[in-house]
Amino acid sequence: MTALPASMPAVASAALPRPPGVISSTLTVARRELRDALRSRWFLLYTIAFAALGLGVSFVSAAGTGGTGLSGFGRTTAGLINLILLVVPLMALSAGAASIASDRERGMLAYVLAQPVRTWEILLGKFVGLGASLLASITLGLGACALVLAWKGLRTQPASMLWLAGLALVLALGMLSVGLLISSLARRASVAVGTAIFVWLTLVFVSDLALMAGAVALRLRIEQLFALSLFNPMQVFKMWSLHAADASLDVLGPAALYAVEEHGSRLHALFGACLAAWVLLPLGLAGLCLSRRSPL
Repeated sequence: MTALPASMPAVASAALPRPPGVISSTLTVARRELRDALRSRWFLLYTIAFAALGLGVSFVSAAGTGGTGLSGFGRTTAGLINLILLVVPLMALSAGAASIASDRERGMLAYVLAQPVRTWEILLGKFVGLGASLLASITLGLGACALVLAWKGLRTQPASMLWLAGLALVLALGMLSVGLLISSLARRASVAVGTAIFVWLTLVFVSDLALMAGAVALRLRIEQLFALSLFNPMQVFKMWSLHAADASLDVLGPAALYAVEEHGSRLHALFGACLAAWVLLPLGLAGLCLSRRSPL
């Protein structure tokens, strides 16, 4: 008689469904985000635009004769850096901004949170899924450029292309984190996307103008100017891309030259820490905001 009650809890616990694991929940959300991103029009339009503009840069560079470009740096790679600075952050910001806000607006976020899944698992799954879609877009665009250069018989440097693709992905992940932070604060997708576009304009155009105006008006020293430039991920990406390709940083002004002379071989670690902060800090703030705000 005593053996039967002792075995009943074991049978009952075996009959109950176990909640999904952390990795399983995250991958489930990531697969959903990746599938939705690949089917959405924003991904197709941005990927086509990025690949087409990259092909245009490659064709123009291949058709050019004479000169070696920017201080010995390849024309194509220099053009691709400027192209990445314009297109990739916009892709990542708009994708992240529309993710959580659209789910909240449709009531999907409340439905997902009613399941045995944590908020940070949802956020991490969205980050992984959208990051994978951005990786596919960047790989397709830069891969098409590399194929054009090889087809034209130009001398290419695979290591430089891989460096550029990796740095573009890190920049995209940082802007994706900022987009997810904006999306976790907004209640409507239109407001989140509009805010993301404003942030993109500020980082791409306004920050450079403000930095130049502040340097003249406040008479900032070179080390102060370089420290302020580290707060802009676009500037960090530009300096790191040129430095990784062994190009001269004199085209970026005295602050970049000061960085090479002062930090030297430590620049890779410094730039990496800055971009890593742009990936981790907004993502952590987004998780905090998402856990404290109502899903409705």
